[in-house]
Amino acid sequence: MTKKYFGTDGIRGRVGKEPITPEFIMHLGYSAGKVLAAADWHLVEGKRPTVLIGKDTRVSGYLLESSLQAGLCAAGVDVLLSGPMPTPAIAYLIRALRLQAGIVISASHNLFEDNGVKFFSADGCKLPDSMEHSIESLIDATIETMPSEKLGKVQRLKDATGRYIEFCKSSFPYHLDLRGLKMVVDCANGATYHIAGHVMHELGADVITIGAQPNGLNINLECGATHCSTLQKTVIHHHADIGIALDGDGDRIMMVDKQGRLYDGDQLLYIIAKHRKQRRVLEGGVVGTLMTNLAIENRFKEMNIPFLRANVGDRHVLELLQEKKWYLGGENSGHIVCKDRHTTGDGIISALQVLYALRDTQKTLAQFTRGLVLYPQRLINIKIPKSFDFRSNKIVKTVQEEAETDLNDSGRVLIRASGTEPLIRVMVEGKSKQKVNYWTERIAQAVQIASAE
Repeated sequence: MTKKYFGTDGIRGRVGKEPITPEFIMHLGYSAGKVLAAADWHLVEGKRPTVLIGKDTRVSGYLLESSLQAGLCAAGVDVLLSGPMPTPAIAYLIRALRLQAGIVISASHNLFEDNGVKFFSADGCKLPDSMEHSIESLIDATIETMPSEKLGKVQRLKDATGRYIEFCKSSFPYHLDLRGLKMVVDCANGATYHIAGHVMHELGADVITIGAQPNGLNINLECGATHCSTLQKTVIHHHADIGIALDGDGDRIMMVDKQGRLYDGDQLLYIIAKHRKQRRVLEGGVVGTLMTNLAIENRFKEMNIPFLRANVGDRHVLELLQEKKWYLGGENSGHIVCKDRHTTGDGIISALQVLYALRDTQKTLAQFTRGLVLYPQRLINIKIPKSFDFRSNKIVKTVQEEAETDLNDSGRVLIRASGTEPLIRVMVEGKSKQKVNYWTERIAQAVQIASAE
């Protein structure tokens, strides 16, 4: 069944436009509450389910938080509010507090005009499709408020930050520390602004924190994992050893070395996998996505590390990891899942796994990735009408086939619809940068022409 509202990462859109309106979000909270109330999730008989709501630093978070809690309370569900917290922190706190579910109000790497809602189940993982379908089936129903004595209550969770900081630190080996390491941490003016720097400082690093003054409007604005130039300049200016960039909700990571060179999610995933392989603790293989650079796949073959590709989205990475009973996967966008450390992608914990590899071997990012030469890869996003289906379009299909014939075995073409925005993403990768640029632009042009007809 096709879902009407849920995409690859919850429900997301422009604030004030359907579905991100106060009315819709209240109905969403109510329908989710009804589904949770009916589910048998280890509840003591007669006890109401409890849901934790967290958010990033967008100004619209206040609005959507109030709407969600109103809907949940009307359905008879108790609510805990954490305030601004990273998405992975909510996934952790659900398990730590034995709650029935968690909700994060965030649009991740998008700018402040957008927002969204994503759900986590009692085990700290994204909701299964069956539960998302159940929630959607009730969204259009009339809200029937529970009797007053059965209404949900709302409380503030006061120690959420401290709990999560300690959890992050516990993922780093006790016999190592970060003393003597000067680092810059870019929090993207997002949900990690009061957490990431403290984690690294308490592990011994000399920390310079940037992107840590959120005002509700500046989340991801020319900072963070989607705009790393500020971090690169700051690392060089302060003669730092390393730089870490997180995104607005704290589940993505990019890193920079002391020369200002940028390392994306593919390279960081490679470092973690290589280190675990060296230590003989890599269980099974590694999961990437359709966007993972071909050089990573080829290098893993040389290292005898099994590798599989999932559809784009950390949810799909997690599903394949669970199916194969593997523990490590990620995306080039910076989502990295260390399933032996957390149930979901976590930028801070992923950074600590990379730092573990560097401290344990006394190597730099450049030294650890020596021999790994990424193929040139180019991505173009094209805005399209929601009704446009590129898969059945002859113009797009013809140009794609021409590109694949020309690239042959030395490259790839990937055309896909965004799961969170009305975009078609065209990606071409290959050994020849000239061919990559040529075919990316040709295919993007074909999509634009075809979608305008």
